[in-house]
Amino acid sequence: MPTDAGLEQVHCLFCPRGVAVESLFADPPLAVVRCRGCGLVFVSPRVAADRLGEVYGESYWRSPAAKHYGYTDYRAGAADWLRTYRRRVEGLTGRLAPGARVLDVGCAAGFFLEVMQSDGFDVWGVEISAEIAAEARRRVGDDRIHRGALEDAPHRDRSFDLISFWDVVEHLPDPIATLRAARRLLKPDGLLLVETQNVESRFARLMGRRWQHFKQVEHLWHFSPSTARQLLEAGGFETVELTARRAGKHVGLDFIVERAGRVHPRLSTVLSPLARLRVAPYVNLLDEMILLARPS
Repeated sequence: MPTDAGLEQVHCLFCPRGVAVESLFADPPLAVVRCRGCGLVFVSPRVAADRLGEVYGESYWRSPAAKHYGYTDYRAGAADWLRTYRRRVEGLTGRLAPGARVLDVGCAAGFFLEVMQSDGFDVWGVEISAEIAAEARRRVGDDRIHRGALEDAPHRDRSFDLISFWDVVEHLPDPIATLRAARRLLKPDGLLLVETQNVESRFARLMGRRWQHFKQVEHLWHFSPSTARQLLEAGGFETVELTARRAGKHVGLDFIVERAGRVHPRLSTVLSPLARLRVAPYVNLLDEMILLARPS
């Protein structure tokens, strides 16, 4: 958490204020709750919105405790991320015209954009973290990455064929407002892509509070298929596809060993010899989902 960060109580994105929430578990000084009205799971209290930008400094991209916060070394995983996005873009085959304009929100180091650019698309990115935006600029072009929020990006209305949010909406303090900004920038026949975790997946239910996506400083919202559709509808979109296919990742065995510590600390120790093997299998626990949508 940012040093001396203030905390704030937040309300459900969809239900009127006053609808009760139930506590799922505490992670002092933060807590994970579920709305009794719609079932949305979220963090409250959480880091105050005006301090969230501090979460994504260099220590996020090179974290000493990535199973709780950030990544061990995001840049070092470039090859695995590029393989992951090469697999994921198969789901866009036939949906985009050659040379289509693509905007990736929360583009991080620009790995998705690099894959799309290599396929001939006109790529642009938005990223709030100055540290990782510099890497995206190096990969796809200095003038193609806006460092800041989507709402402030200098793009024309109705100018993009695809706007993507890979592992992003759960981080946003107001994802509805950001999706509405995306709708303004998307062509009337454009495509929105959102990938996020599924808190109602079998694996999430099996793991309970040990689920690897319960990282309270950064993951503010935990959507299910129903609440994810509700999010897109509130942002001005109609969901046309929801799938867990291609939502997995290529991950190194060191990552798997580290995450095993969420199950039990000693498990990481037992499995630690595997971390020396330089292989990166494709892993899909079916606890993440990809949604495609059109402006409604």
